[in-house]
Amino acid sequence: MAITLSPSDLPAEALEWEFVRSPGPGGQHVNKTASAVQLKFFMDRFPRLGPADRLRLGALAGRRLNKDGSIGIIAHRHRSQEANRREAIERLLDLLHQAFHRPKPRINTRPTRASKERRLVAKKTTAQRKSMRQSPLRD
Repeated sequence: MAITLSPSDLPAEALEWEFVRSPGPGGQHVNKTASAVQLKFFMDRFPRLGPADRLRLGALAGRRLNKDGSIGIIAHRHRSQEANRREAIERLLDLLHQAFHRPKPRINTRPTRASKERRLVAKKTTAQRKSMRQSPLRD
């Protein structure tokens, strides 16, 4: 069961926005306006995250995870603040979708008899090949 999220599902108290000058494209315009977006998402303020989801999200965030439990996302690819804001939200939603996806647990299986026999035959063949490389013993 896949959980779908939209930007309207994110509570405003879980998001903190900051707008700064962008190092990206824009020419002289970029020197006058704060078009880059720094989004902070506070995991503890988002009630739909369970403990396991929170752990997966923290692992997926990697170095974007701050000490205060927030995830920082910086978007400055576009010239307009609104486009950068949309991009930051999309990247956050992608992270959340990945965190909500529970990995299927691996079931341990035993090797078949035929695979064991193939392995032993391969080992004997390799041993014979290597023994032929040795020089004969002198008495």
